[in-house]
Amino acid sequence: MFNNVYRGKKVLITGNTGFKGSWLTVWLLNLGADVYGISNEVPTTPSMFETLKLRERISYHEHNITDFNAVRDLINKVKPDYIFHLAGQPIVHTAYVDPIGTFATNVMGTAHILEAVRQSNHPCKMVLITSDKVYDNVEWKWGYRETDPLGGKDPYSASKAGAEMAIKTFYHSYFKLPESKAQLVVCRAGNVVGGGDWAAKRLVPDCFRQWGAEQTVEIREPRATRPWQHVMEALSGYLHVGQQLTERPELNGEAYNFGPNTEKNYSVREVLEVLRKYWEFDGAQEPIRYVENNKYHEAGLLKLNCDKVNFDLKWHAILSLEELGRMTAEWYFAFYRGKGTDMFAYTQAQLAEYTKLAMERDCVWAQPVAEPTAVSA
Repeated sequence: MFNNVYRGKKVLITGNTGFKGSWLTVWLLNLGADVYGISNEVPTTPSMFETLKLRERISYHEHNITDFNAVRDLINKVKPDYIFHLAGQPIVHTAYVDPIGTFATNVMGTAHILEAVRQSNHPCKMVLITSDKVYDNVEWKWGYRETDPLGGKDPYSASKAGAEMAIKTFYHSYFKLPESKAQLVVCRAGNVVGGGDWAAKRLVPDCFRQWGAEQTVEIREPRATRPWQHVMEALSGYLHVGQQLTERPELNGEAYNFGPNTEKNYSVREVLEVLRKYWEFDGAQEPIRYVENNKYHEAGLLKLNCDKVNFDLKWHAILSLEELGRMTAEWYFAFYRGKGTDMFAYTQAQLAEYTKLAMERDCVWAQPVAEPTAVSA
């Protein structure tokens, strides 16, 4: 899997205590990597990071990426072979409340990672994750391509577009040069769902928090469509990009969208109807109630065009909406109702199920490493 490029390598995950960071940690441990993490805190209670006892399984460093000296010192000390940069302020609503903090984390935090690697000047592959919301969203029906204009009408989107400007500057000024020992690739994905997410003001965590307490969940905009994908889909793309950058250095500086096919955008209502099928409601008479709340700007239509990654890297999403919903609901059900369940082992089992499906569906990253052909004397 992934041609074994991560086995025995030092991999630093920024934002490792978050939802995606925790899933990526488990996957990289399974791949035999020596995992390091840097985060300013455990962001939620409960959290996947604590539930899976990941602090005991990796080398964890608690620093804020807005502290350049701490970031620089850690990277100089570890000299990671790979960096997966996931750290950031990820909530649209929080960005409205704290725009300065959001810009400081998402823009300057990204710049700090890049500058620390530049100063260290050691061999390193960087996979920098931003968001599907970096695009200047004009709510057209076509998927946004990597060459479309970036922008943002709200603080969160603008901060992610700003992070991309920092990445572009560092690439052209430093990492594109022949003497650079580091290379980078940008990944854009959004609306990632799956078990273990407890972030505030997000559709799926809000649902299972309420359903876990046998309460009704209120949904403000059921018609909004998003490129929904399971967290394992996005992470398979990030890990595949890291492998490809290792084997094809000419990919340095490229950006890729990761998401389902554009015809597989689903509305909030459609996603919820699948999730509720896999949850046993004991108390709530009305599991879902739809309400109108347009206080903050939020795009009603957003699609990504993934032709580039499909063509260049032969990556594609594989899960149906039904499979995505089932895996997500079953993880939360095991957590809330499965007393005594080893959630680390359960997460590994879902990764095993997903990779088995990926092998059966001919995903290039999931194929076993070919044994060298014996040469006759």
